Amino acid sequence: MAKCEHVKQSDPNVPASHDGCAECLQTGERWVHLRKCLICGHVGCCDSSPGQHANKHFQETGHAVMQAFQSGEWKWCYVHEVYV
Repeated sequence: MAKCEHVKQSDPNVPASHDGCAECLQTGERWVHLRKCLICGHVGCCDSSPGQHANKHFQETGHAVMQAFQSGEWKWCYVHEVYV
């Protein structure tokens, strides 16, 4: 796994905003996997999901580091496109 400066801004203990993708829950869409923003806790769906809300959250906020929500096994930096 690579290191980047964005991981310093992240907090793995930030509370999750929802138990599922916030936007999909509002619209009734389905998701494949979930990602939690490690800056603010926003939960969005992955790029394999129709809504791609985690990526959209990054595009709108600049919050670069997400974590696999269900397993918590890995973190991803959208800026560097690497696991951190």
